Amino acid sequence: MEGKAGEGLPLKGKTVAVVHAAWHSCGSYQVNVAQIKAYKALGARVISLAMMDDLQPPAPRGGRWASYLAASRDLPADRRFFTAPPRHGLVTSGLLIAGWWPLVHGDQATWLIELAKRAPPPKGLEGEHIDLIHANHYFTLPLAERVKRTRSVPIILETQDIQARQYVLRNQGGFFLPPHVGYDDMLRVEIDWTSRADLCIHLNEDEFVEFQKMLPGARHALVYPATDPAPLGEGRDIIIVASDNYGNFVSLRWFLNEVLPLATDVPVSIYGNIDKGVESRDRPLYEAHEALFKGRVADIGAVYAAAGCILLPTIEGHGLSIKAVEALSSGAPLIATPQAFRGMGVDPHGLSNVTLAHDAAEFAAALGETSARLRSGATLPASQGSDTRRLYDASFSPAAYRRALARHVIPLVETATPA
Repeated sequence: MEGKAGEGLPLKGKTVAVVHAAWHSCGSYQVNVAQIKAYKALGARVISLAMMDDLQPPAPRGGRWASYLAASRDLPADRRFFTAPPRHGLVTSGLLIAGWWPLVHGDQATWLIELAKRAPPPKGLEGEHIDLIHANHYFTLPLAERVKRTRSVPIILETQDIQARQYVLRNQGGFFLPPHVGYDDMLRVEIDWTSRADLCIHLNEDEFVEFQKMLPGARHALVYPATDPAPLGEGRDIIIVASDNYGNFVSLRWFLNEVLPLATDVPVSIYGNIDKGVESRDRPLYEAHEALFKGRVADIGAVYAAAGCILLPTIEGHGLSIKAVEALSSGAPLIATPQAFRGMGVDPHGLSNVTLAHDAAEFAAALGETSARLRSGATLPASQGSDTRRLYDASFSPAAYRRALARHVIPLVETATPA
């Protein structure tokens, strides 16, 4: 932020602990990066506490830690801490009965809570004077509460969608023992822990409304997530960018099976680690379209800059899509299903550079027309002043996120009793 030291820095001299899952290459990771940047821009010193959501060797060596560290070098925290529930804890800590047994019946909500209960606060964290804890996903709250200890520190929970829905998706096709644990049972676990936060921040409009109904006595805020803007799309490539989650897999499978056969000879490139998800879940589908998959690339910005059209073939998933926000920021023309704009509180029909497709035939027709226009060498509309870029600047930019975060967070910090 500009100005003299201390001006516009309401959190100067404060330390914020951002507690989050040790995930990378996904929308949640980008949300965590944006949180840390926002708090630093407000003047705070920020520490990151990453928790692995699985039994792992002592952090941060061995197991999944190497890939996480390699992919999260850009996390801008002033100091980073790492933790994971130890592998030997499956038997010695009672996790076998408390967590694993529910998991084999499909109860991922309880499994994650029990893991977090057994993730030890890292060495060195006890010496940190923490003024605010910003936890992400309900299942990090057991760890956040242990970090808080007896200190009078407010805990914010950023829910990032109703997780029980994600677990139901994740359980599809899996093998679980009867009786199967369903959505309602997992939701009860999630709501019980969510109710413990001093403030619940929700990232999309639908989530905000639903949590208010389920927890009417809690404090709620709607704060749209931020991503750094992608470079303006000023090329002629047709692209899809997607991370590996089940909703993206279902959506891409629909695109490859139902849309692409109706749009022959249209060159499409698919970026992101969704290639691994398709390969593991449907190998014949992956092999049939292997040439389209470009994988995770070091410079995704260059991919957006070369885009003449971005495809959002979303038919599955919950919560606001970070990849859709990135696409908005590029200002490039979009072909999208209405569901790609879920939770944004905007009518996409009013966006002039968006073509909405309600079924595979409409999507394929729009794709064919766009491909012909791009190949013809016709002059393309400017991305800088496009409707989607203006929407991004107003609602999903780092500046918009920082303003909304400050409005809700600063009163909590100011009224907290000193430790």
